[in-house]
Amino acid sequence: MNKCKVVAVANQKGGVGKTTTTVNLGVGLAQQGKKVLLVDTDPQSSLTVSLGIKNPDDLNTTISDLMQVVVDNGNLSPLDKGILKDIEGVDLVPSNIGLSSFEVSLVNTMSREFVLRSYLGAVKRNYDYVLIDCMPSLGMLTINALASADSVLIPCQANYLSTKGLKLLMGSIAKVRRQINPELKIDGILLTMVDSRTNNAKSIIAALRQTGSNLRVLNTEIPFSVRAAECSVEGKSIFAHDGKGKVAAAYTALVEEVSTLEQRNRNRPGADRGL
Repeated sequence: MNKCKVVAVANQKGGVGKTTTTVNLGVGLAQQGKKVLLVDTDPQSSLTVSLGIKNPDDLNTTISDLMQVVVDNGNLSPLDKGILKDIEGVDLVPSNIGLSSFEVSLVNTMSREFVLRSYLGAVKRNYDYVLIDCMPSLGMLTINALASADSVLIPCQANYLSTKGLKLLMGSIAKVRRQINPELKIDGILLTMVDSRTNNAKSIIAALRQTGSNLRVLNTEIPFSVRAAECSVEGKSIFAHDGKGKVAAAYTALVEEVSTLEQRNRNRPGADRGL
């Protein structure tokens, strides 16, 4: 199996499509024959619910339990314990509200930034891609995700408040690079819920794309769609809910773009980090 790529889907702004992107990029990659693991690191369990697990608090094992095993120097055996298998072709490490109290306990944990990385180091050998759905904050769980990742994908709405928060996120990524994970790359900004009919969206998208080589904005844009908003309620990906719609087509294009970028990076050792 090829080297696994770990991608953190992150933005401290909520409601920008992180979970939707994690689900649909993951399922799209699986449809291309890739072995994919999705990891929910948000105590709100949005990713878990979006994949059809309606009562996450009833689960016996979640990401907080698995990370606690790492903290306790326990043996992660069997390695697939707690992983929910083959949901629309992807595997899932779920979360529930217990992750919130676990994050608080991390403050007093030795090497607290590397707990998730230790867990993923044990299981990622079985996958081509691991996608981490980050919570909408820059707290310890997000730092763990960035410390674990090879790259960051940044979903962002084409509006003023979403783009305003990018500077803070970029500062946090730069700090993680300096202190924790110097190999961390940025795949780019993914524009989500785009309504290209509005002048405001057009001007913001144009401004972002004019940043040039300093920050890559992916060619793919995810359009706004009520059908996409229905997916989390249904507990399905856009491919299962509206496979012939414009959002499914956009996520198919995103899969192709991400795959192309990854192949390009593998063929160009020492290439820039996307900043």
